[in-house]
Amino acid sequence: MQNSGHSAITPEIYSLAEKCIENSNIDPQLYTVNEVKRGLRDLDGRGVLTGLTEISTINSTKVVDGAETPCEGELYYRGINIHELVDGFYNDDRFGFEETVYLLLFGALPNQDELVGFEKLLCKYRSLPTNFVRDVIMKAPNGDIMNSLARSVLTLYSYDKNANDISIPNVLRQCLQLIATFPLLSVYAYHAYNHYEKLKGFYIHRPSTKMSTAENILRMLRPDKVFTHLEARILDMALVLHAEHGGGNNSTFTTHVVTSSGTDTYSSVAASLCSLKGPKHGGANIKVKYMFDDLKKNITDWKDDEQIKTYLQKLLAKEVFDKSGLIYGMGHAVYSISDPRAEIFKSFVGKLSEEKGRYDEYILYTKVAELATQVIAEKRKIYKGVSPNVDFYSGFAYSMLELPDELYTPMFATARIAGWSAHRIEELINANKIIRPAYKSVSKKTEYVPLDKR
Repeated sequence: MQNSGHSAITPEIYSLAEKCIENSNIDPQLYTVNEVKRGLRDLDGRGVLTGLTEISTINSTKVVDGAETPCEGELYYRGINIHELVDGFYNDDRFGFEETVYLLLFGALPNQDELVGFEKLLCKYRSLPTNFVRDVIMKAPNGDIMNSLARSVLTLYSYDKNANDISIPNVLRQCLQLIATFPLLSVYAYHAYNHYEKLKGFYIHRPSTKMSTAENILRMLRPDKVFTHLEARILDMALVLHAEHGGGNNSTFTTHVVTSSGTDTYSSVAASLCSLKGPKHGGANIKVKYMFDDLKKNITDWKDDEQIKTYLQKLLAKEVFDKSGLIYGMGHAVYSISDPRAEIFKSFVGKLSEEKGRYDEYILYTKVAELATQVIAEKRKIYKGVSPNVDFYSGFAYSMLELPDELYTPMFATARIAGWSAHRIEELINANKIIRPAYKSVSKKTEYVPLDKR
């Protein structure tokens, strides 16, 4: 084990950091003068067009009387409305993640035979190389399962005899294997951390060949392998709703950028994982849970609107919780009036809260969503409306499913690997140039001074 000083920030480092800050500060006005689209966004927050995709469509505005007007959010996977997709498998009492993956990868819904064959293929790939758990996952465990995931993905490169082959058949094979094994990599990494770092029991359950992805996650996670049908369906729904969200979100754009360099699949996926783990992206769901934990400590009556509003106002004023000035789970880079994923998930989370005896907490979530919209509108000047996003409810759902906090963002990754895979293949098929945006230098020329005269 490394000595404690290895991770310490010494006075020497603080001094050098001050030089970084002093000599790397760019005048904010220069971004305006040079018409730089900061964050690749226009001034109204709309993303700068950098590519084309057929994988998913996001609508947040409609043209009414010649003017662009905010509308209820819409999400389409390969042209199919997410509401219709969800209703289709839910009304048939089927799990939907596997056919959603098929749809995203191949551009059309599978028929019965195609779906069965695809599920068998995923089942075939739902295993890890011999001794991988012992030699990789159980070594150097840590509480950041996203980092463990990235390490495991990069290590799988060494087990692939055709790792660098970026032909479509080989990349598809690699993507399917990663889609199938992400649940194992995530859950097993948590168990290793739970045992070695938290000194709890250690067990490894093999996935069942007769279960869906969602069922297997719960089976592998729980000591007794027991879960209810509703629990599995809620987790399956979460996987479907998180599977894809356009080419412009940070981690999927990362997929396109890294893929355009011609690198291997494992490097591309690891890069996207590192993007997703950020609290401004996939890490937001756990922030919502922690925010609600703090809220419940600071209010005495969950039904008192004024108490809730006061707490939310303090959040915006950077007086409580993490003092970031954010109400986590509220607002989205694209949606304004509503996030269709949140709208769908909300009703299913309500059903689960009844089964779990936490319906009062569900009502608190809905009340906070309503009041937060009002508080943000009153306190902030915003160019568009604000509403709950899918992260607002997913953290609550995961807590009711008894998922450990450490697995919240990895569950997002377990779903989004489907979208990343589809976008990687789309980039390889359609693009032939490395993505290289321009950065304008605003530094001043400086004469070189010899060392003995500095």
